[in-house]
Amino acid sequence: MATSYFDHIKHILEGAANSENAGPMKAYMRNQFEFLGTKTPERNVAFKSLISNHGLPAADSMHQLITKLWQQPEREYQYVAMSLLAKIHKQWTEKDIALFEFMIVNKSWWDTVDAIATLLVGPWFKKFPAFQPATTNKWIDSDNMWLQRAAIIFQNGYKKSTDEQLLFRYIIQCSADKEFFIQKAIGWALREYSKTNPASVKKFVSNTTLAPLSSREALKRIIK
Repeated sequence: MATSYFDHIKHILEGAANSENAGPMKAYMRNQFEFLGTKTPERNVAFKSLISNHGLPAADSMHQLITKLWQQPEREYQYVAMSLLAKIHKQWTEKDIALFEFMIVNKSWWDTVDAIATLLVGPWFKKFPAFQPATTNKWIDSDNMWLQRAAIIFQNGYKKSTDEQLLFRYIIQCSADKEFFIQKAIGWALREYSKTNPASVKKFVSNTTLAPLSSREALKRIIK
């Protein structure tokens, strides 16, 4: 049952909590979330212990469990939720994109949105490519900047599999956006793609009106 597995997570996270770290971690995230104070190395150890001692939760309880983890005030619960979903990637189904979208638009900040987009959504679209066009088109056309950011960066790591036309189209659509997180996403996505096709990125930046932040980030690996 999801509840009993949640109790295992709660027990192991609280056991790894460090109140001295909680304040600085909360401040780093602009005081938007509470923290138990478990830094990444300790959280990784705790997660390995969770899987070693209790295995993975049943697939049919995963959505319920992830939703409950997402409702917790401490940010470490959301990090564990993402780790669990990545761990069961072989069991992903067509329905999981709705869960990923729920995670993107709730308790949204760059730390979770970036991980969801690149470590969950990106690989999921490779497994279920037929769903990608309609889903990311909907996201880029939405009024939610986090869905837009996810649409721009989900191909980070695709390398030669990157759909260049799609990437450039989404960037052009958002190029006039004043939002920092959109401008940063544009620069990040282009910088990642420049590792594969620097000439194409350089030409695109030269021929496209982008925010200075986006241009600087895009060309970091090309112009040193």
